[in-house]
Amino acid sequence: MAEEPDNPQEPETPIDVEAVLLDVRRKDPRYRSAAYRFVLFQGIEYTLREYAGVPQGEYRHMSGREICEGLRLLALSEFGPLAFDVWAWWGVQTTRDWGEIVFNLIHAGLLNADEQDRIEDFDDVYDVRRALSPASSR
Repeated sequence: MAEEPDNPQEPETPIDVEAVLLDVRRKDPRYRSAAYRFVLFQGIEYTLREYAGVPQGEYRHMSGREICEGLRLLALSEFGPLAFDVWAWWGVQTTRDWGEIVFNLIHAGLLNADEQDRIEDFDDVYDVRRALSPASSR
């Protein structure tokens, strides 16, 4: 039988993601909740699996450029020719906006970053209007 540690830690309290997202939006209302959800609930996983080709169950760090590209491909897949309009409605006009969203999620404890990650990694990855045109999905 295994011994119990002398100073057992209390079990981790699950994060109330919805409450954290409300707080993130309260602190930075430039972006709609849907933009944060797109990154958190779909975008990171899609980028890791579909864009970066990382097998299920494995993880690795992704750059700002990779995240932007993955989000672009997911948007084209999900929204087709309306992708630019959807992003504009969410408040996303540039790839830097995705950096702001990602770093807001990092500061809220919902995503992780390496010490060398910088918000500038998201600057000018592509022109959003051109990158979300239907011809860009090829």
